[in-house]
Amino acid sequence: MTSYVYGATVILVSILCYYNSLNCNFVFDDISAIKENRDLRPHSPLKNIFFNDFWGTPMHKEQSHKSYRPLCVLTFRWNFAISGMEPMTYHLVNMLLHALVSVMYYRMSTIILSDVTAFIAALLFAVHPIHTEAVTGVVGRAEILSSAFFLAAFIFYVKATRRKKSTGWMYLIPTVLAVSAAMLCKEQGITICGVCAIYEIFVAQKLHINDIRHLIQNVASGKAPSLSTNWWPNEATRRLIVLCLSTLGLLFARLNIMGSQLPVFTKFDNPASVAPSPTRQLTYNYLVSVNLWLLLFPDALVCDWTMNSIELIKGFVDPRNLLTLLSYSIIGWLSWIAISTENRRKANVLIMGLAFMVLPFLPASNLFFPVGFVVAERVLYMPSMGFCLIVAYGFHLVSEKCSKKMVWCFMAFFILSHSMKTWSRNFDWETEYSIFMSGLRVNKRNAKLFNNVGHALESEGKFDEALKYFQAAVKVQKDDIGGWINVGRTYNHLKSYKEAENAYLIAKSLLPKAKPGESYQARIAPNHLNVFLNLANLISKNATRLEEADSLYRQAISMRSDYTQAYINRGDILIKLNRTKEAQEVYERALLYDSSNPDIYYNLGVVFLELNKPAQALAYLDKALEYNPEHEQALLNSAILLQELARPELRKIARERLMKLLEKDDQNERVFFNLGMLAMDDRNIEEAEHYFRRAIHIKEDFRSALFNLALLLADDHRPLEAAPFLNQLVKYHPDHVKGLILLGDIYVNTLKDIDAAEHCYKRILQLDPVNIQGLHNLCVVYVERGLLAKAYACLNEAHKLAPNEDYIIKHIQIVETRLAKLKAQPSSTREKDLAFQEYDPREFGGRSLRQNKVDFKSMKTSQVGGERPKMVQTSMDPVFLDSHATDNFQKHEGMKRIQNNYATDLDGEKSQDILSGIKL
Repeated sequence: MTSYVYGATVILVSILCYYNSLNCNFVFDDISAIKENRDLRPHSPLKNIFFNDFWGTPMHKEQSHKSYRPLCVLTFRWNFAISGMEPMTYHLVNMLLHALVSVMYYRMSTIILSDVTAFIAALLFAVHPIHTEAVTGVVGRAEILSSAFFLAAFIFYVKATRRKKSTGWMYLIPTVLAVSAAMLCKEQGITICGVCAIYEIFVAQKLHINDIRHLIQNVASGKAPSLSTNWWPNEATRRLIVLCLSTLGLLFARLNIMGSQLPVFTKFDNPASVAPSPTRQLTYNYLVSVNLWLLLFPDALVCDWTMNSIELIKGFVDPRNLLTLLSYSIIGWLSWIAISTENRRKANVLIMGLAFMVLPFLPASNLFFPVGFVVAERVLYMPSMGFCLIVAYGFHLVSEKCSKKMVWCFMAFFILSHSMKTWSRNFDWETEYSIFMSGLRVNKRNAKLFNNVGHALESEGKFDEALKYFQAAVKVQKDDIGGWINVGRTYNHLKSYKEAENAYLIAKSLLPKAKPGESYQARIAPNHLNVFLNLANLISKNATRLEEADSLYRQAISMRSDYTQAYINRGDILIKLNRTKEAQEVYERALLYDSSNPDIYYNLGVVFLELNKPAQALAYLDKALEYNPEHEQALLNSAILLQELARPELRKIARERLMKLLEKDDQNERVFFNLGMLAMDDRNIEEAEHYFRRAIHIKEDFRSALFNLALLLADDHRPLEAAPFLNQLVKYHPDHVKGLILLGDIYVNTLKDIDAAEHCYKRILQLDPVNIQGLHNLCVVYVERGLLAKAYACLNEAHKLAPNEDYIIKHIQIVETRLAKLKAQPSSTREKDLAFQEYDPREFGGRSLRQNKVDFKSMKTSQVGGERPKMVQTSMDPVFLDSHATDNFQKHEGMKRIQNNYATDLDGEKSQDILSGIKL
């Protein structure tokens, strides 16, 4: 009964410590592993999880991280299926898994320790602050899941050893399965085979140092080594053989999946990995003491220990070498006590504590092969099991020799202080800004922390503040290529283009130079090649430098033939250079390297739109949606194409796609606008008006929505409601000719504001001097004012520009008739004086009324009677799409920045922007 109480307490304490983590967002590596990982989406084939790495990159690709954790990714996929991108549910799963591991750890500890001591060890494990990165950071689930199977494998194996005169296959097979599962969650999981072997040899079979001494003496005397069957039964041998074969088999499978290649890391990830001897060896061994210190005093915690976080040890005289010697001395001393003591309990605890602490740490220690970090707190999740065993046992020993009350009070304080540190540390993981700023408070030597604070500020549009942190990053690490790229990108946001170009050129100059006989791809981080993309994107703003931008893309492709982002961006440039067919070939070549990339299919759709092949364009847009059903640009523009085909059944599909976009983002004005256009096609005026108003509410200067809503209201005989939207339109877009024509018409016919109407028409003629509708309606304004001679000259100028327009000829006749009637009047009147008022003939081709030589006396007024010229309303059937593009800026290294999709202006102008690739 007591064990159940202890177990429940461990679960409760674990949940209480991490309950506030439920308020945290996705931060740091969560962005790449969760938000940007296509393998989580239901449209991605489930089998991809078993061929791609933890981040969704195919394992065979050079840029793959080679971290193969399919079972962990599978749980992320289940999370996504249940709650999409809701961070709370991901954190909830992590919290519950940590509680599960904590109670399993308590169960494991009872195998070695007494119930009370095991309870103390489990409490310390549950609340240890070093675990916050693994538990509160969603990607830390790999550590937690692996630890759960790790402990399960050990518990099964212990049961197998307790089967008297039996190999214990009933438990040995689950052990092997649990080991496999642990490794498929995190690579460290395989080390449980070594832990089980140590348990078999030193605990189950009670091997003592005297047995080892006896074996050595036999070998030295030339006798064949033999082991007494009294303590070394055949069953133990079989179990060890199974463990050995399982380990070799799993390692072989793992290497085969990796293609026998180690991941490529840069000096920025792990500076010691490229340092010469003995600097590399001294630094790697010193890191053992750093990790041990973090377990002992988990106060100065940092989410990222890469780059220059820890200064390299460049010689034997560095005093930090003493800490290395001290750490190894402590481990060696504990090991000697473990194998030499006659106290079986002490030996078992120390042996297993060291096994649980040392073996899981070795794969991430850099001692056997370099890894992609200097120190990582989350990889200490598993080694901390051994640490907590030893500390708890130390508490037990002290309590036997000192006042139990005092020792218990101290241990209670120790656990409480750790709990409070863990609780407060969780708040650091709430946002990107908070986690990286917490790192900077501890470690100001890491340029990556400065860069990521800058990214967090950049995502909030605080470019001036972000720039300061990016500049601090390159000050701390002058050869930080990514930092200089960030500086350039921020200057670009601030429209300081010259400074941006200079920063990109510095980054480009820092790229490693090619060496004879050495693969360039193996010497450069793929994300550093993005400097070519950013520089090319910047200079392509200048239409005279498009060829120069194309040259940069070709240079990037020559360095990495599979660099699909360069192909994507080069296609954009080729379209701007009117080399559309070549752009098509570039995109098709990119598909050879990334056949499941929806952005490439989308851009091919845009290319075929440029080539005026809508059927092929729609096919490629649909293909993009096949690989990513949530691809926003493909959803929007395929809906537009379906709408253009003007078939009722296709309009239904278009509406479904727009509504899907609306479910994702109810603040997307373009979606509301195109829903409005669909409603117009269906002649649903009320619905169209609703959607247009929603679009304008979100974006008050939305040119197309403003014009079409005004047109809809005017056609619905509601000109007074249309006028405010037209005024709003010309306020933001004073060159909108059709809006000015419609507004002028309302001023003349409804509001009777002749002055305002005249202003509209004159503005039209400033923008387009040969605009017939604007000129004609200005002529009508002159008629309304009674300036008939000026109106007559104006109409003749219009007739000269459009000689085949019957309505202009008709209106000329009307004005001629009225002028003739006034001319025939014997005396001067106000109306007559106004009609023949002088005007500047230069307004209308330089001809005066006298030069027109019109014989008013010969005119018969009965020709047109007293008819009045009518305002000509332009035919303004609504078109669709908005031409104004918006950009989403990049946030993290490796993340995408996508330019707007193709668009058509409501006024009939068409412009297409290609979907650009990575912009870092």
